[in-house]
Amino acid sequence: MRRYIILIAFVNLILIVGCNKRLESQNSGGPTQLDTTIVAQGLEVPWEILWSPDDHIWVTERIGRVLRINPDNKQSQLLLEIEVSQQGESGLLGMTLHPDFPATPWVYLVYNYDDSNLIKERLSKFIYQQDQLVNEEILINNIPGNTYHDGSRLAFGPDGKLYMTTGDAGNMSSAQDPGSLNGKVLRINPDGTVPDDNPFAGSYVWSLGSRNAQGLVFSPAGILYSSEHGPDSDDEINIIEMGRNYGWPNVKGMCNTPDEILFCDEYNVREPIQVYTPTLALAGIAYYDHELIPEWNNSLIVTSLKAGKLMILHLDEAGLAITGTTIVYDNTLGRLRDVCVSDDGRVFISTSNRDGRGTPKPGDDKIIEIRPEGTNSIDKKDKSSGMRIIPNPVNNQFRASLDNELKDGTFCLYDIQGKLLMEGNSLSLTSDTDISFLKPGLYKIILTNQTQYSSASILKL
Repeated sequence: MRRYIILIAFVNLILIVGCNKRLESQNSGGPTQLDTTIVAQGLEVPWEILWSPDDHIWVTERIGRVLRINPDNKQSQLLLEIEVSQQGESGLLGMTLHPDFPATPWVYLVYNYDDSNLIKERLSKFIYQQDQLVNEEILINNIPGNTYHDGSRLAFGPDGKLYMTTGDAGNMSSAQDPGSLNGKVLRINPDGTVPDDNPFAGSYVWSLGSRNAQGLVFSPAGILYSSEHGPDSDDEINIIEMGRNYGWPNVKGMCNTPDEILFCDEYNVREPIQVYTPTLALAGIAYYDHELIPEWNNSLIVTSLKAGKLMILHLDEAGLAITGTTIVYDNTLGRLRDVCVSDDGRVFISTSNRDGRGTPKPGDDKIIEIRPEGTNSIDKKDKSSGMRIIPNPVNNQFRASLDNELKDGTFCLYDIQGKLLMEGNSLSLTSDTDISFLKPGLYKIILTNQTQYSSASILKL
């Protein structure tokens, strides 16, 4: 009886705060308490997530799909399925939208393709039309690729030009070769031509000496930041400038050995503003400039794969130096691939546990929303009679019979101590749900959407 009373008390609490987990920053980051909500799950290595002017999240999956997801009702649309060379780290990679989207409905994608058993990389432009991406136009072709070190992120600058990162594709010397497009940041006109004012005449190359940049973002002040994988040491956060050299493979991180110092002096190397040893496998990067989470204002939000960290890198007023770091996640979700920020300051991150190097968790891969606690709270109507668990008690599997209006939402499964054990889309409960991994006992399942909630007890035999 006591366990049942504890469970009921906990359920009353969770119905007040909603079906979200609270995040506590592990470093001192300010007073804002954070909630998280799953926006999408069961994805195949989401590589790029970006916030669109249509208030949706656009997603590339490395296997060759582009999705458009409504973060509020969790509905997903398939916009494109394209043949890619998906081997190791290759596949469908970066994406961005024309800065005048949707008036100019151009969508840019980078992907790897097979060319006579060689992996190559290209930049293509598509037109968004009637919920589909159509009329592919190849802008840059035949960039050497590999099963690793392919980059590639895309970002439009305040100058209206498209910037693109490329990896060295395993050929380290190419990063220092101005005649190669590998190991570079490229600058491109929206129509795919070479800008007249690029630093190397007739070339897309904007900067050189990169190993494998995995993140790219402009600040409102026009500063271009990148995050880059180091080898056995020295992951880097860089400020990308016209014509500058970033050292690879002659320099790892800072110019701090005699040979590196000589190279840096001779070849106009710009040092990183931050390095990380041991490496974290830095990935997506976003700039935060909102008062919704005020202590993150004027910061870079950076994900990491190997370390599974979500880091807030606080910048100085000029945006030229990192003054401190707040760690929000520390390997609790596994590998984190990318991050984007909505116009109203909500933050979205994607996991990458199905990329061949992680340990997939239930529901992986996911897109997860982070926002201040209570910012999405509304009075919800009790629809507890709208959910029935079949069978109940449960041996190993159950399914839920749901009213139609409850199928559009999320569920959370808790033990009697309030520990979150499972979460996902409500609709998935209408198929067999496996709880064989749970110990015998009493559990609570809660469904919630924008306007209502439902709860039910489950007895596991």
